[in-house]
Amino acid sequence: MSVDAATVRRIAQLARIAVTETEVPHLQDELNAMLAFVEQLSEVNVDGVEPMTSVMPLEMKKRPDVVTDGEIAEDIVRNAPASEDHFFLVPKVVE
Repeated sequence: MSVDAATVRRIAQLARIAVTETEVPHLQDELNAMLAFVEQLSEVNVDGVEPMTSVMPLEMKKRPDVVTDGEIAEDIVRNAPASEDHFFLVPKVVE
């Protein structure tokens, strides 16, 4: 695949990037080099290679999945302008 000057201008317009006519050939060469590299990558045989999320095998830290009531209701509603029985009181906004 090759990018022509009209495509460079169109990409610049879509990206809202101001590109002068003197910059178009340089950007065209850069885009063509990028696309050539992507084509080169597509030639690599990856059959049997498992997808990776990291170079190092990592496992997420987990906490025990236990149900608690939080035991901090007073702390949560302490700074509320109005509260009642551990609930926030808010003014009615819908009739």
